[in-house]
Amino acid sequence: MAAAPTYTKAAGFLRGSGDIRRLKMYSARTGEKLDMIYWIEGEYIRDAVDEVSHFMRDWRNNKHMNIDMRTMDIMSAAHNLMDVSEPYLLISGYRSPETNAMLRSRSSGVAKNSRHLQGQAADLRLSSRSVNQMFKAASACRAGGVGRYTSSDFVHMDCGPVRSWGS
Repeated sequence: MAAAPTYTKAAGFLRGSGDIRRLKMYSARTGEKLDMIYWIEGEYIRDAVDEVSHFMRDWRNNKHMNIDMRTMDIMSAAHNLMDVSEPYLLISGYRSPETNAMLRSRSSGVAKNSRHLQGQAADLRLSSRSVNQMFKAASACRAGGVGRYTSSDFVHMDCGPVRSWGS
């Protein structure tokens, strides 16, 4: 699992499962579920990627943005590393500027230029894995930012520069 910190490393973790990439999530906010193969044998499936982007929309105002496929790959790779069948609980995917501003007014932990605003981040939870286990799996991908929010019981994953934070 050691190598240069690049996005391709996250993708490499996915190759052991027949060269397919899948995301399994649910949203308690909308009641929606997603179980989507979005990449097969070296090709992203445009309709599937669009469906993931719609699923990860800002549930507060129904606005959406295309979710960066590198973020999808990191989420999928981390899920595979944890060897779970349970879907992620999506806490937050894309955030509109209005939603991000509202959340910033309530919490000092929300970045002004959050990667959520560009469709490059997700806040996720698994009931069968601890925040620390999720953090370690996402960090092992060496493909983006990973934030540990133990008191709020979620992990942030994004496709920005490799970095980590939180406790």
